[in-house]
Amino acid sequence: MAQTETKEQSTRTRIVEASAELFRRHGYAGTGVKAIVASSTSTYGSLYHFFPGGKEELGVVALRSGGETYRRLVEAFYTEGADVVVATNSFFEGAAIVVEMTGFADACPIATVALEVADTSEPMRQAAAEAFESWLAVLEKRFSEAGMDPARAREVAVELFCAIEGAFLLSRTIRSTEPIKIAGRACSAAVGAAVGRTQVASRNRRAKRARNVIP
Repeated sequence: MAQTETKEQSTRTRIVEASAELFRRHGYAGTGVKAIVASSTSTYGSLYHFFPGGKEELGVVALRSGGETYRRLVEAFYTEGADVVVATNSFFEGAAIVVEMTGFADACPIATVALEVADTSEPMRQAAAEAFESWLAVLEKRFSEAGMDPARAREVAVELFCAIEGAFLLSRTIRSTEPIKIAGRACSAAVGAAVGRTQVASRNRRAKRARNVIP
């Protein structure tokens, strides 16, 4: 019984991973169930056994899986106690390397599908939004820990997210990593400035309190 469960889990994983890869490369509409079955070396019966809701249900799971994978990647760069400026620079440098190594085909695991389904599938829109929010939460937490005001930490996280997504799009279109590198320099500077402003403001507040207690 345990062996059967393991085999089923393996089949389900292959279907989800194949779907995520196909959706990322060809889009949701451009990927048919037949292609998913072939790529995952499974059967139509297996696909509908695990995903009775069909392609849309599979799309939701694939988005969540891709979102979780990318969240772990963000966490790998923005580790607890890391210098957030250095982490930001490394994050964009790593993204540029991956995009170039994959022939400008491999970038964000969510964006391609999110653009397609935002107005056509509410379950998939929600799954994409949850994935994006999980990434933002990691950034926001690390920026706050670095000393940024919570509201500013959220803003900087969104700025970074928008910059990397836009850079992915332009880099893949013009077949150059330069947009990612430019965005990385801009975001590293923005993160550094936000941390620096916070630290200066904190020192000023401490100095003011010190002056107030001096007789």
